[in-house]
This record gives sequence, C-alpha cells and structure tokens, in this order.
Amino acid sequence: MTSTVLVLHAHPDDEAIFTGAAVRLLADRGLRVVLVTATDGGQGVPRVPLRTGETIRDRRLRELEEAADLLGAARLVVLPYADSGCHDGPYRAGSLGAAGVGDVGRRVRQVAEAEGAQAVVHYDGRGVYGHVDHVQVHRVGARVAADLGLTGYEATVDPLVLRDGPRHVLAQAAGELLDVGLPADDITFAVRADDAVLGTKMQAMAAHASQIGPEYLDGTAEGYRHEWFVRRGAAGPVDAALAAHAVAAPAVTAAGAGRRRELAAVAS
Repeated sequence: MTSTVLVLHAHPDDEAIFTGAAVRLLADRGLRVVLVTATDGGQGVPRVPLRTGETIRDRRLRELEEAADLLGAARLVVLPYADSGCHDGPYRAGSLGAAGVGDVGRRVRQVAEAEGAQAVVHYDGRGVYGHVDHVQVHRVGARVAADLGLTGYEATVDPLVLRDGPRHVLAQAAGELLDVGLPADDITFAVRADDAVLGTKMQAMAAHASQIGPEYLDGTAEGYRHEWFVRRGAAGPVDAALAAHAVAAPAVTAAGAGRRRELAAVAS
C-alpha cells in the first residue's frame, strides 16, 4: 500500500524553499505527496513583468504548478485564502490571518482524510519566521495531525547554519539577522540533499521567478542543501524514506562537516 504524506504550506514558493528536497526524495521513494498551499499568491508583488492580461495570482499559481511537478507532488490543492500581508493585523476578510483555525483545519482535514494521509508536514510553532500565515499553517497542521492521530513533521531551519552559509532567501522576508527557526538541539533531524536532488530543488525555486530573484539563487545552492524537521509522534514511512539522506541536526554545518548519524538511530 502506498503511503501518503500531506505537505501543508502558506504561500506559493514555500514548498520549494523549506521542503523541496524532502518532497522530491519522498516522491522518488514511492510515497504519494499531496501538496496543500493555503493562499493563492494574489497579494504578491511581482519581481518580473507580467504577461498581457496576467494577474499576479495567475502567475504565482502557474509557478506553483511547475514547481510541484518538478518536486514530484502527486496532487496540488490551493485553499481559497488570500495572503495576510506582512503586518500585525487586523487582517482583511478572506485572508488566512483572518480565518479561523477551525475553518482552515476543516478544509485540510478533508483532504487528509480523502487521501488517507499517514503524516502531515507543516511548520514549527514560530511559523519558521513569524509571518502570521506561517503561524496559521503550524496551528492548522498540528490540529489536523492531532485530530487524525497522524505523525506531524514541523519544517524549520537552523539559523546558525543559514547565517554561516550563502545568502538565503529568508533574508528577504525575515531580515538579514535571520532571527528564524529553532536551535539545533530542538530539531529531530535534517535532510541533506545530494547534488541531483539539490539541483531539482533549485529549479523549483527558480520556477517562482516572480518572487525569488537571482540574487537568492545564483551561487547560493549550498545554502539550501539542508532541510530541518521536528517530528511529533512515532517514526514511520517518512522517516524510512528519508533515512539515507538524514543527519543529526547538531552535526550540520554550512560546509556539511561534523558528526552525522542516520535517521534510524535518531528515531530509535
């Protein structure tokens, strides 16, 4: 029986930035990945010219579809919420920030139940960098995982690694100080992409050209090689599928050096 993983993100491009390698690896190992994006990208500011008659929503959804295909997602679901913007509220009607966790959770739960998901990937309690939409994704993902008795995997980052590495796109959203993510000791494991998977992840990020400029892509691949997760619940098919590429989070450095151990040992 094929195992299914529901991967929940806030905005088009988050799927590639935070979990692109993991999604590609899960798909390559035969798991069915259902990507759920909570907002439609319609509030973004384009970095590139739009086509005649094209809206930013149209462009970002097209970019999302391309990235999802590159990463091997079997199904893409876009929820009917608007981006809440980069402010502290109040949030406009129809935005993810204004939506109730119960309402968003009901939609996500319906997808998870219909797909027979065994695990839910979402964000850490900070939403990685504090954006309200990311925090909402954490709340919703945690609730759905708890309600359905599924293992949750909270995508996060190790800020020390990002600060030591090439310029990361999070600096665009969170600021150059990169007050983001969690300390390494709080992270269950990191995934280290090999060159082939990293190349695919970079292609998926580049697909989001309306949002991610070349200054965050050219010569910066090493800064995206690792992805970090906090597991809530029992180890399962996700752990097994990622084991060959998993390392202990405290051992990760920008150069990839240090003590490593396989995910099987982390999960034991």
